[in-house]
Amino acid sequence: MKTRRLSLTALTAIIAATFVACSGNKTTSEGVKLQGAGASFPAPLYQKWFKSYSASHDGVQIDYQSIGSGGGVKSVIDKTVDFGASDAAMSDEDMAKVDGGVQLLPMTAGCIVLTYNLKGVAGLKLSRAAYAGIFLGKVKKWNDPLIAKSNAGVALPDQPINVVVRADGSGTTFVFTKHLSAISPDFAKNPGVNKLPNWPTGTRSKGNEGVTASIMMTPGAIGYIEYGYAKSQNLPMALLENKAGEFVEASTASAQAALATAQFPDNLIAWVPDPEAKDAYPIATYTWLICYKQYKDKAKFQLLQNLLTYCVTDGQKDSDALGYIPLPQAVVDKDKAAIQNITLAPNAT
Repeated sequence: MKTRRLSLTALTAIIAATFVACSGNKTTSEGVKLQGAGASFPAPLYQKWFKSYSASHDGVQIDYQSIGSGGGVKSVIDKTVDFGASDAAMSDEDMAKVDGGVQLLPMTAGCIVLTYNLKGVAGLKLSRAAYAGIFLGKVKKWNDPLIAKSNAGVALPDQPINVVVRADGSGTTFVFTKHLSAISPDFAKNPGVNKLPNWPTGTRSKGNEGVTASIMMTPGAIGYIEYGYAKSQNLPMALLENKAGEFVEASTASAQAALATAQFPDNLIAWVPDPEAKDAYPIATYTWLICYKQYKDKAKFQLLQNLLTYCVTDGQKDSDALGYIPLPQAVVDKDKAAIQNITLAPNAT
């Protein structure tokens, strides 16, 4: 057990370093630095953006810590960061805790996939009843009739299902439980929609990075992670049954179909927990950057506005290759307008 634990820790560290390495202790001429923290879901894309922007702008350092959506929201409330990030957006109650207010910006979108470690099984199909049952702890073996029914001709092993879930307050978990609650009345009752639910089953791992590592190390495992993590590690992803009864694989096109009906109100927070389109992947979401409405440091304010504009325009070109969904032009336009809501405080220096 000790050897296995060390191996898992090492693998987690490798994956975390791949995705969320900080921008480094770069010495800058002007010393303008932004500190951000939050969701692990978009961390690979954010790191790409921030590294590219810093490399092309002298005197700029942007550091982002992947600590989970719950940590990102708390950091904004505690004012220990210049910006936060959350896949669960931010509740009205939490927004009210921030003097001066916050501005949320949808920055990218992606799928949440169910990846698994099952030797010899490719193209696994999971019905809504099957994957809801797995995370309720009711479907316990891989050859359960609910799974076998959708996988005719596949040799499913008589092997326990090792469920892996998030150990931290997670926006990925929030979106996943929001979907499960939409498709399963039993799940909606308990544990329900939550960033840190009381799961009835499963081994806990921290971050998308940790869940990815746990699944890779554990035979018979299944867990939920962001599509880009599974794609980068070449992990198998189950085809999930959508509301129209179709088994759909995660892709840019199927996620775009899922999010096509999202309507953004003034606060720019929108959800599509169970998309109806025939070609829609069933679990897709936007993810948000959280900024303060006012900044007291002029240099940071100017840098943040320029950085945000870059992210929602030229930065979107990096999305697809990393497993994210480029923002539709209508959402980009809303972001550009919302960036102007972020202002310099009257007593700024």
